[in-house]
Amino acid sequence: MPQGFQLTRCFAVALCLAIATAALAQEEAKRPVDGIMDNSFLVEEAYNQEAGVVQHIFTGLYGVDKVGAPDKRTFDLAFTQEWPVFSQAHQFSYTVPYGFARERGQSSSGVGDVFLNYRFQAFFEEKSLTAFAPRFSLLLPTGADGFSSDTLGYQWNLPFSTALGDRWFVHANAGLTFLPNTGARSADDLLNYNLGASAIYCVSGRFNLMLEWIGAWNESANDNGGIEREFSSVISPGFRYAFNFASGSQMVLGLGAPIGLTRSAPAVGVLFYLSFEHRFASSKSE
Repeated sequence: MPQGFQLTRCFAVALCLAIATAALAQEEAKRPVDGIMDNSFLVEEAYNQEAGVVQHIFTGLYGVDKVGAPDKRTFDLAFTQEWPVFSQAHQFSYTVPYGFARERGQSSSGVGDVFLNYRFQAFFEEKSLTAFAPRFSLLLPTGADGFSSDTLGYQWNLPFSTALGDRWFVHANAGLTFLPNTGARSADDLLNYNLGASAIYCVSGRFNLMLEWIGAWNESANDNGGIEREFSSVISPGFRYAFNFASGSQMVLGLGAPIGLTRSAPAVGVLFYLSFEHRFASSKSE
């Protein structure tokens, strides 16, 4: 065999090995936490949409109430769309809910109150994925009877997120909702408080195991003209899986199993999650 051919073959083998080694090193350099970041179900994460990327989110939550109303079933659907406003620092989104309810043989359904949301990326550290992004929302009284607060409402939420190592995420939420003039008397104002926390283990960059908890202190008007207060708490194990496309788009499918921890929360439920995000414009530096 000619010496020149041997050198060429050796060079080709060496080049293939170098390419394979570089590809393997690049794959190992990708941390599992970098795969799925902004696809929580019940607890809000603190990562705004990247510039030029829009996200469409569909959720469906089926719930069965505890003893006392054993025949009550609810099915809540929601569509959310998240848009960056010129950069990742500012994000606008809206949520349109639709609910079904059946209790004691009676069924009802209708559109709920629409949310208009603004979220500011106040802090983001890329290496640790530590982020803080306060949100303000307007609640429009667009809902049907039984699915609306019948007043213009206001909501504030403080989501915090961080990664622990290469495989763990933790998220925390604290917020309140103010509903003016919604009680039995026109001067009644209702305040609802919420907390949330979650831990997410990244089995890989595409597959995550999740555990979410939310708690809410809600006020409501009773038939006697007074205000009633109740605490609702839910814990939800679940998982999510991402499909990454060559175009840069990503689809995430998820499933959760909410379990009520208090009497005012549904006893058990099933939560379905679908997200699709894609680029609509070339990104620009902030």
